Amino acid sequence: MNISYNWLKHYVDTDLSAEEMAKVLTDIGLEVEEFKKIETVKGGLKDVVVGEVKTCINHPDSDHLHITTVDVGAEELLPIVCGAPNCRQGLKVLCATVGAVLYPNGGDEEFKIKRSKIRGVESLGMLCAEDELGIGESHDGIMELPADAQVGMTAKEYLHIEDDYLIGIGLTPNRSDAASHLGVARDLVAWLKSQGKNAELKVPDVSSFKVDNHDHEVKVTIENQEAAPRYAGVTVTGCKIAPSPEWMQNELRAIGINPKNNLVDITNYVLFEMGQPLHAFDLKKVDGNEIVVRTCKEGTPFVTLDGVEHKLSENDLMICSKEKPMCIAGVLGGLESGISDTTTDVFLESAYFHPVWVRKTAKRHGLNTDASFRFERGIDPRMQVIALKRAALLMQELAGGKISSEITDINPTPAQDFVFEVSFEHINTLIGKVIPEDQIRRIIAALEVKILKEENGVMTVSVPPYRVDVQRDADLIEDILRIYGYNNIEIPSRMRSTISHVQRPDKNKLMNLAADYLTANGYTEIMSNSLTKGAYYENLTSYKAENCVRLMNPLSADLNVMRQTLLFNTLEVVALNANRKNGNLKIYEFGNCYFFDENKHHEEDHLKAYSQEYRLAIAVTGNAAPASWNAPATPASFFTLRAIVEKLLRRFGIDIYSLQTETLESDLFADALTMKLNGKELLQIGVVNPKIRRMVDVKQDVFFMEMNFEALVKSTKKHKVVAEELSKFPEVRRDLALLVDKNVTFSALREVAFATEKKLLKQVSLFDVYEGDKLPEGKKSYALNFVLEDKTKTLNDKAIEHVMQNLAKQLERKCGAEIRK
Repeated sequence: MNISYNWLKHYVDTDLSAEEMAKVLTDIGLEVEEFKKIETVKGGLKDVVVGEVKTCINHPDSDHLHITTVDVGAEELLPIVCGAPNCRQGLKVLCATVGAVLYPNGGDEEFKIKRSKIRGVESLGMLCAEDELGIGESHDGIMELPADAQVGMTAKEYLHIEDDYLIGIGLTPNRSDAASHLGVARDLVAWLKSQGKNAELKVPDVSSFKVDNHDHEVKVTIENQEAAPRYAGVTVTGCKIAPSPEWMQNELRAIGINPKNNLVDITNYVLFEMGQPLHAFDLKKVDGNEIVVRTCKEGTPFVTLDGVEHKLSENDLMICSKEKPMCIAGVLGGLESGISDTTTDVFLESAYFHPVWVRKTAKRHGLNTDASFRFERGIDPRMQVIALKRAALLMQELAGGKISSEITDINPTPAQDFVFEVSFEHINTLIGKVIPEDQIRRIIAALEVKILKEENGVMTVSVPPYRVDVQRDADLIEDILRIYGYNNIEIPSRMRSTISHVQRPDKNKLMNLAADYLTANGYTEIMSNSLTKGAYYENLTSYKAENCVRLMNPLSADLNVMRQTLLFNTLEVVALNANRKNGNLKIYEFGNCYFFDENKHHEEDHLKAYSQEYRLAIAVTGNAAPASWNAPATPASFFTLRAIVEKLLRRFGIDIYSLQTETLESDLFADALTMKLNGKELLQIGVVNPKIRRMVDVKQDVFFMEMNFEALVKSTKKHKVVAEELSKFPEVRRDLALLVDKNVTFSALREVAFATEKKLLKQVSLFDVYEGDKLPEGKKSYALNFVLEDKTKTLNDKAIEHVMQNLAKQLERKCGAEIRK
């Protein structure tokens, strides 16, 4: 939800800066996810000032250039060469001085004003036309200002150009009341009042609304009262299509809405101002001057505004004329009945549609609009007539229209307040702090909640119906805490707890152990949504789409299934960070993955077909280590990831050489390994397939590991920590260089070595691998280090030589190894 700082200030008087306001909104539960400055004129016209041409003579070497001196309020006049035909002495102009950066026609290409010579004459600026400043399209000559324009005044001040700020709020599904500037202002006013400041919500005044004539009354019939509990409408005639005024265009552009024309912009403006979706029908296309709110026959074709034909369901609520459907109620209008360049007469609709009906219809047709977003979550059931009057008055003012009917308002069952009881004791218990009762009452009043009765510390309250998420005492307590401030709740200095028995192994303890280890090694924990996009799993063989657990009523197509793997969540985090110039990542996540297996479906127990698995994912990308004064940056690689994974397994007491490591063929990875523990897969590790990366728009290599954490926890059940005395006798180290086939692995050599010498061999490690044209085809060279130790005596050369010869002999016999001299 995008909010304009300047627009928001129409409804609340405050001296808070945009940055301060963004912080306050986050503190009161409207988390600000985006904050950026918006320049009404690109570049802000910095270093452009009002000037006066003091002298103007023709250039001796040109038939169209003029040599001028310009007073810009500085100590000295500026010499400027100008080619505009209307340049003359005494003219007031806008002058771009040296250093100014202009964006002609508002484009992306910048034009910087520099000290220059034009045909031998020094020029220290430019006298500007409208298009050169990016404030108009005229290039007939330099802008001529009135004679009373003040020399030296900045262009920004003279033109009354005011920069704006975009505040992007991550609106949670329960806060539909804040899906408008008025809704956000309401929360802001509540916070200001709680701080003891004198603030009032300034709702747009519609008291001047009056009917001009009754020439175009429209009959409204509601056939489905459940789907449309309230429907209001009014007719405005004699409108003239034209561009919206600059102030409205600027405020719509600030939140990312492209202006179209005055009538369409008015409906959009009221939507984002009040949170009430409106729809404007071309009255000439309303057959018989009659509106019927009903459903249509199954399969009825209907073309929406985007030109797409939809086959209607018998459960789709439609706004129809006497003869045909014109609009999918609460979702999207029709192609034929909407506003066009020839529209003069309009029927304005303002309704409250049932959230479930709108949600199902929008999902059925794959549509997601600003209107459906609000209707699905529940709008203010008392805002319809106010919004209708607001839009009609704007059409009178900006389009010259006349209100040609009474407001039709069909509302057989008006929405009632939510009434319940809440006690001060319960408030303090849930919040964890004793808040003064007067302060609680002040916050409740600021939230526009009425206290109907108060007795023995218990208040009976009445909550307005626009707060669809506040219907019980716990909901109101949450709101009180929001406004009071989460940061004002002190962290207690001590904890009261009881001793509890925990089953061993303790998964939570081991999870914290793993998290602490990874964090200590520079990895950052992420937390992502278990809901994800079903499109990710289409055409996958590793995780088939048919095995996805699907939601019956998803909020959107991007959150319509439960994840089968943590990979896509991880890639989304990588994309988010990489797009913000933070591409060097070492991250991990714990989370459940969910599966559906149709073959396990059972009539008596439907849950048998569903399962879940707790997993750990680790990923590295970009640089594993940053550049420093004495070393270049170290790029992350597969071995960066494998090293931390092996260290983590050792931390849990697992001998990594006991794992069965195999090459993995998977459409998720370009190259990968699978590691099995006791014959069951423990983890997959590899380089993410570029095709998978492109699905999430990740351009850099990502190295990813996903582990069955529950299997890891179970493996620790038999793990025991044993202490033993250090040997008094020294270790002996010997090396062997072996020539082996390329398909021979180090683990195979290690296994043979330990099987050959069980008593004295303590450790085998690989310290060099060579493959090149100096070796026979199909061969590679391994350099192994063997550590020998006898805990009862010091080893002599004869015993050592005997062991090494035996090892060499067995490696040659069982692995085909040749000893390199």
